[in-house]
Amino acid sequence: MASGFEEDLSCPVCHDIFKDPVVLTCSHSFCKDCVKGWWRRKPVRECPVCKSPSDKINPPCNLVLKKLCEAFLLEREQKASTESEPLCSLHSEKLKLFCLDHQQPVCVVCRDSKTHSDHRFRPIAEAAVDHREKLQESLKPLQNKLKIFQEVKGNCNQTAGHIKVQAKNTERQIKEQFKKLRRFLQEEEEARITALREEEEQKSQMMKEKIKALSREISSLSDTIRVTEEQLRAEDISILQSDKAVVERVQRRPLLDDPQLTSGALIDVAKHLGNLTYNIWNQMKKMASFTPVVLDPNTAHPEFILSEDLTSVRCGRRQNLPDNPERFDYYGSVLGSEGFNSGTHSWVVEVGDSTSWHVGVVAETYGRKGCRFARPGFWAVALSMTNYVIISPLNTYPFCPKKKLQRIRVHLNLDEGKLSFSDPDTDAHIHTFNQTFTEKLFPLILTSNEHRSLKILPVPFNDNVW
Repeated sequence: MASGFEEDLSCPVCHDIFKDPVVLTCSHSFCKDCVKGWWRRKPVRECPVCKSPSDKINPPCNLVLKKLCEAFLLEREQKASTESEPLCSLHSEKLKLFCLDHQQPVCVVCRDSKTHSDHRFRPIAEAAVDHREKLQESLKPLQNKLKIFQEVKGNCNQTAGHIKVQAKNTERQIKEQFKKLRRFLQEEEEARITALREEEEQKSQMMKEKIKALSREISSLSDTIRVTEEQLRAEDISILQSDKAVVERVQRRPLLDDPQLTSGALIDVAKHLGNLTYNIWNQMKKMASFTPVVLDPNTAHPEFILSEDLTSVRCGRRQNLPDNPERFDYYGSVLGSEGFNSGTHSWVVEVGDSTSWHVGVVAETYGRKGCRFARPGFWAVALSMTNYVIISPLNTYPFCPKKKLQRIRVHLNLDEGKLSFSDPDTDAHIHTFNQTFTEKLFPLILTSNEHRSLKILPVPFNDNVW
């Protein structure tokens, strides 16, 4: 039940403590919103208590009552806070101590009780500090775990965006390649149809000329025959009188050789249709190239810039790429897209004038995050400024080629356990590793020169490549 003082501070309309109290001319006070709400429901403005009319649309604030209400609410809040402080369930005293042995809050009476005999105690405030520190320490692994999850989520969001970029760029390049192929096929079709029409025109013209010549001969022979036949139908005396002239005229007509059909007059269909698709394929091979190793952009260091055909690489400005597990995050490295675990494989890398490069292979399990090359699973030849070195899983040692290397041939024979490096320009042997390779091996290229590209060279095209 509310006290008398609390009732005096309650609005007659809402029966709650006044909020923004206003006073009417009749001296009754109400919450500002309550009296306005009351007036909206009535035809005239009057006091909700005494029904006296009010001549003011906006009655003045009752400042004294407002301050009394605020003080009362503050006091009540403080009292409720004090009364809500937990008490000892045994002695109804405030819990001011913390028993270190029982790990629970206690009152001063508990401290002296038999239950807590010879126990250690701390003031609640001190014990709370210790517990907060322990809780903070316990919280750190969770905070670190949360940070990791947030970083991975951020990387996933970046990866999702990069997937769309990759798909868009790849689709564009596919369309460009097929556009070139369609253009080639269209040009090839037009060239072959043009050749067919030229042959048709040539042979049709030849036939026209032959038919024209035959027509002339036929006309001449027909005239001679007609005149002679007319003479044959003449009277006996007439034919006898003109016999000599007619015979001479017929005899003067030379007997031509029988006309012959011209050999090769027809369209050489076999030339145009024979092995058509194969012949087109042979022509298409001139615009195609085959590279034995294609670089994998998903493994490339963020500072690596790959060519659109994925055969050459150089260093450049760092790109904002996802830190996916396949990608190198140290040095400028990139792997071939295909790994080898059997058979013989060979490729040539053009290093040109680059002064810093590695060319070799790495094992499939070779670390790609924050590690160095002097560890198992890495074999290569390298140049650092002017020093050529051979790198193996166990050590690194120098070598001196007879001339500056412009190209490196890598020959991998997994069936025989051999990895060889040589200079394809001079066929000079550099080094051969002989061992049993137990993992799948991937081609590797490393460079740190911004304006010098390293390129996988295409091989001579032949049907065996495919």
